[in-house]
Amino acid sequence: MEYYPYRPAIVIPALLALGYLVYHLLTPSRLPKGLPVIGLRTSDRWFPLLRASWRNTLDFKAALAEADAKYRDQAAILPMAGSITMIMLPRSETQFVVEQPDTVLDLHSAAIESLQIDYTCTDPYLVYNAVHTKLIVTTLTNQIGNLVPDVADETAWAFDKYWGGAIAAAGHDSPDDDAYTEICVYDTLRRVIGHVTNRVFLGAPLCRDTALLDVGMAYAQDVPLMSQVLRLIWEPIRPVVALFLTIPIRFRTRAFQKILQPEIEQRLADFDARQRDPEDKSLSPERNDFLQWTIKQAKESGDPYMWKPATLAGRILLLNFAAIHTSSFSITGAILDLVAGKQAYIDELRAEIEGVLAEYGGQWNKRALARMEKLDSVMRESARLNSFVTVGVARAVVAKDGITTPSGLQIAQGNKVVCHAYSVLQDSDVYPDAQQFQPFRFSQQREDESVEYVKRAAKAFATTSNEYLAFGHGKFACPGRFFAANELKLMLAHLIVNYDLRITEGSRPRNMWFGLNRVPPMEATIGIRRRKRAAA
Repeated sequence: MEYYPYRPAIVIPALLALGYLVYHLLTPSRLPKGLPVIGLRTSDRWFPLLRASWRNTLDFKAALAEADAKYRDQAAILPMAGSITMIMLPRSETQFVVEQPDTVLDLHSAAIESLQIDYTCTDPYLVYNAVHTKLIVTTLTNQIGNLVPDVADETAWAFDKYWGGAIAAAGHDSPDDDAYTEICVYDTLRRVIGHVTNRVFLGAPLCRDTALLDVGMAYAQDVPLMSQVLRLIWEPIRPVVALFLTIPIRFRTRAFQKILQPEIEQRLADFDARQRDPEDKSLSPERNDFLQWTIKQAKESGDPYMWKPATLAGRILLLNFAAIHTSSFSITGAILDLVAGKQAYIDELRAEIEGVLAEYGGQWNKRALARMEKLDSVMRESARLNSFVTVGVARAVVAKDGITTPSGLQIAQGNKVVCHAYSVLQDSDVYPDAQQFQPFRFSQQREDESVEYVKRAAKAFATTSNEYLAFGHGKFACPGRFFAANELKLMLAHLIVNYDLRITEGSRPRNMWFGLNRVPPMEATIGIRRRKRAAA
């Protein structure tokens, strides 16, 4: 009798695959019956949903094209590998989704599942109890005007460091040197974004700590990547796999906390001293930044957990993830669009920026930024054309009895609904010549005085609608979008006024698809040189 040795490398994966199939075969589906499936083919007789999900995952752009062509007016099932199978509602029901309270359709629960927060965040309670969101909506938004000078100062410093430094390193910093220096757009701009954003979160000089910046950027890259991988892991064994897979995230979190701890401890001590003696002149003035607002909020809560250094640092780290990640994509896309377009576009922008700045004595402020409608239009148009968001207003159905849509579809608790976003932003019936970058598309619409002011104002960069879901929509739209809009516009204005830009490839490099999302070409380069007689 022959003996066949036990081979774990073969048996264990086979058992896991078998378990996965049995688990899914025996688990009852919560999906509504009778809906068409995006990505399904007539030849998919075995495991049709699984095969459709992998087909969609490998080419999500094609899946969205099919959804728009066949199902823009009816609900359809949108399966994706490593994700809760989604139900894509018709375009006409976007407003219905937006209007539902979070006790019925919940954005927070959908985001927690998407980012696998229980594994990718070392303290998930920071996300489950996201009290910092209230500070974003209220204090940060209200303080935008007061923060603009700091943002402008850090923007100038950061561009001089990364773009000016690259020019100097290439030996092209002489006033008479007309040569261009090649730089990577995304890599340099995410660093600029990191410094500028942390000027608002932490203040100077900590915002210029390169070790803190590196850790924050690495964390911002790790979370979406790890969450994507974890969603592909069979749920029963996911906690075990996550222990090993998220080691880099835990390392970065501890490193970030270590850098911030001395600053946090000093601020906590100063806060307590001010509370004991508000007239104490030996204390430095209270900072006006997000860390200080968070400390005040924590102390007012009366919960010692809230003002632990690890808790406070964890909230700042989460904010770094949210801000650096998406803002870097937005401004990278805008620069690539402008550089690949007509030089006349940049010239017209410069004229607007320099003209408005001259009216305000060369000083940046909130009113000056608001006057730059062409600049605002460029950011909105680029966000429309390159939106990171491809399916909009994702919500988890949390109501015990589920929901019934306007078209009569009953959707049970535990499902996830999404709406058309990418296809609307690319629709020429909504945006004429939608495939073309028209930088002043929205500023021209805002100039039409025959249209009432409210409708014209709705064309601003940070204003959302059912046809513009780049920031979400409704009361659960991105809470930091007003600050982000001002920050990005100021940064774009600074580089346009201070640098000449030139494309290094024949045309604009294509965006890339990463699962559900579109991201700019992260290796794309442009040529830059300092402008002679720069105005700001």
